[in-house]
Amino acid sequence: MGKRLRWHKDSPLRLWVLRQADRAVVAFIWALHWLPLPVLAKVGARFGTLLRLLAKRRRRIAEVNLARCFPEWTDDARARLLREHFHFLGRSLLERGIAWFASPERIRRLVRLEGWAEHVAPLIAARQPVILVTPHFLGLDLVGTRLTLEGDFVSVYSRQRRRPVADRWLRHGRSRFGQQLLIARQDGIRPVVRALKAGQPFYYLPDLDYGGKDAIFVPFFGVPAATITALPRLARLANAAVVLCIAEMDPSGRGYRARFSLPWRDYPTDDERADVERMNREIEAAVCRLPAQYFWVHRRFKTQPEGKGEWYR
Repeated sequence: MGKRLRWHKDSPLRLWVLRQADRAVVAFIWALHWLPLPVLAKVGARFGTLLRLLAKRRRRIAEVNLARCFPEWTDDARARLLREHFHFLGRSLLERGIAWFASPERIRRLVRLEGWAEHVAPLIAARQPVILVTPHFLGLDLVGTRLTLEGDFVSVYSRQRRRPVADRWLRHGRSRFGQQLLIARQDGIRPVVRALKAGQPFYYLPDLDYGGKDAIFVPFFGVPAATITALPRLARLANAAVVLCIAEMDPSGRGYRARFSLPWRDYPTDDERADVERMNREIEAAVCRLPAQYFWVHRRFKTQPEGKGEWYR
């Protein structure tokens, strides 16, 4: 008998299967992007229901996060929020095809920018470095693609080393228009500072748990959360204005909206912890307005102070 195939995370067979599966998914998303958005939104919501039933691990992660962040809610209220969240999650996955394949005209029509002309465009025109703090709301991919129609941005991404097909298409969605600069997270902040000083706004997603390196524990909905400290350091090094960008999906499937705040006043300060806490408070306020659209299936509290247990087991 021949040697048994090994099915570990880097086995050639598993990587080949992942490549073929990702190619099939991309083809499926391409076919769906031709649908009108209200129809695609309904398909995506049904797909989200299926994900909630099948993706037990992700559902469990979301349940833990919601219990930690909204302990005062009833079980029924959190269960309703969980169902609604998976509807938006399914939509965000299938509607990504619009970001990858739709024409610039369709993307402009579907994604409305609120506050861009008033709060952001004048800063860019004045060559002021700008950091767009964009929390992980489920509409951020299409909003990011829409912004590239306004100019050239810099953004940071995590390489999908074991999934080259997915990696290529994720980068494609962020860079198909203009001269966008994508920097791998492993490359650090120096390339970002150089790009900011050269006049490229930074589309920055700072609210995931990246481990304990370059992070401090500050509250997120009252729970200690490992939060990277790069925002105040980048703002100081590049003398950048900080603007909050919230990517919002219309519940009826009629479009997206990107909301831009006024530039934060008195930011950064000399207190790094206070600056990071302020960032989390700003994100919390946005989450409270759109709780179902936040990325709850991420293990936001996986890194905990010494002595804390693993909540997601």
